[in-house]
Amino acid sequence: MMQGLTMPMSIVTSQLRYENKVLATSSDAQVNVPGGKWDARWSHSPAHTNDYYVKCMMGGVMSCGLTHLAVTPLDVSKCNMQVDPAKYQNLIQTMKTIAKEEGASALFKGWLPTLIGYSAQGCFKFGLYEYFKDLYSTMAGEENAFKYRGMIYLAGSASAEFFADMALCPMEMVKVKVQTSVPGTFPTGTGAAIATMRADPTSKFPFGSVVPLWSRQIPYTMAKFYFFEKVKEAFYTSVFTAPKESYSSSTHLGITFASGYIAGVACAIVSHPADTVVSKMSKGGQSAGQILGELGFSGIWGGLGTRIIMIGTLTGLQWWIYDSFKTAVGLGIQTKKA
Repeated sequence: MMQGLTMPMSIVTSQLRYENKVLATSSDAQVNVPGGKWDARWSHSPAHTNDYYVKCMMGGVMSCGLTHLAVTPLDVSKCNMQVDPAKYQNLIQTMKTIAKEEGASALFKGWLPTLIGYSAQGCFKFGLYEYFKDLYSTMAGEENAFKYRGMIYLAGSASAEFFADMALCPMEMVKVKVQTSVPGTFPTGTGAAIATMRADPTSKFPFGSVVPLWSRQIPYTMAKFYFFEKVKEAFYTSVFTAPKESYSSSTHLGITFASGYIAGVACAIVSHPADTVVSKMSKGGQSAGQILGELGFSGIWGGLGTRIIMIGTLTGLQWWIYDSFKTAVGLGIQTKKA
């Protein structure tokens, strides 16, 4: 299937194992290098073909869509705490207030645009990260791909998120507007909400929030992927030091979840100020600069505790679902145990 020069792993994989200076997602294999030039796509087992990237996109759809859907009540509460901190002062009180005033079902307002938007985002976030990581590794060359792997994680994730946010933006605008509007002032059905926003030029639908979204999501995703790769690398170099194939799939997935959760805490802190601005912009009438000036430094951190809980859990579950899907379709680490 792949033609070209076959090189022994002792040469090609000087960077492909954690214990021997390796990239995060690689594993042992014979490497076919088309044309005889090192290419990061062929330095993995299985090789990173277009089929691999498509499967990663599918895993991203499940990873982001399902997890964001699951934490909709937390998201509704967090958004309202950011928009009206005087009324909504903490997570429990906010959830009780919303349920009392609007009914328990109100905690799931915006679930459909959440599912659609974040499924689209996950498709590009994970699929394009794998693509850009390989692209930049190949551009850097075999030795530099390991030496500067942290920069490659950051560049790959930022590039992927740039496109992922454009896919997310329309449904994110709908979701936030539905979740934060005063009851009775804005439709909660997805179709009606979209029609209302399209008819209102001041809403700037569908891409009016893309710049604040980039400012929130690109730093978030850079932290998410960078810290995940680094924490996972630390687990395999310092704690689980035996050959990877000697551990069970459940152990690998446990490491994935723990790495994702730790990365999620960092993500929440890095991206929270921009997240607050995006929520405030949903009320209309103010630019991002005006909102930042009004809130001041302390004001942009409202709802951070809730968001740390939400994003930590969310990120851990996203990585767990993503790696579980990859394992199910034969793209995970090859192990000798179930």
